[in-house]
Amino acid sequence: MKKLVALTVAFAAAAMAAVGIAEEVKSGLELGASPAAFNVKDCSGPAKGTSLCYRCKYGARPVVSIFTREVNDEVIKLVKELDTVVGKNSEKKMAAFVVLLTDKPDSQEKQLTELAAKHDIKNIPLTVFDGPAGPPEYKIAKDAEVTVMMWNKSSVKANTALAKGKLDKKTTEGLIKDTDKILN
Repeated sequence: MKKLVALTVAFAAAAMAAVGIAEEVKSGLELGASPAAFNVKDCSGPAKGTSLCYRCKYGARPVVSIFTREVNDEVIKLVKELDTVVGKNSEKKMAAFVVLLTDKPDSQEKQLTELAAKHDIKNIPLTVFDGPAGPPEYKIAKDAEVTVMMWNKSSVKANTALAKGKLDKKTTEGLIKDTDKILN
């Protein structure tokens, strides 16, 4: 009997751990939610140097939004791959934008402008948001290094949140595949 109880407890602990890993970080809007308006400063896109609401500008189009606290090599790889997808889906009016969440937006503008030029990012504006917490309505978790939300017709269709160091090649491939959810 003791072995059965011990085995049951061990199984329950393993199941709880597996659930914890699957839901490592919860960040961003729930599926089906309607994204709210918020302003960013465009550092590399068509409105470079101005503040605007890309959520408003893109309206009901299929959109990928990447909220990040750091623009590292893995984020750049994701943006470059996504830039290609956006370019290939221009007839579907697909759009995307990157939002760097920072308490020092002025010091980050030059870096984003240079990164866009260096990596030939043509279809995705790199922007800054004044504040590491992001727009309050978006509920970006403080332990999420990257939150990727995808919406179409003003309804969130996919949301992936990643803790620091969790964005890798396999995750990027999955995110690129998730764009199908907003293109169909």
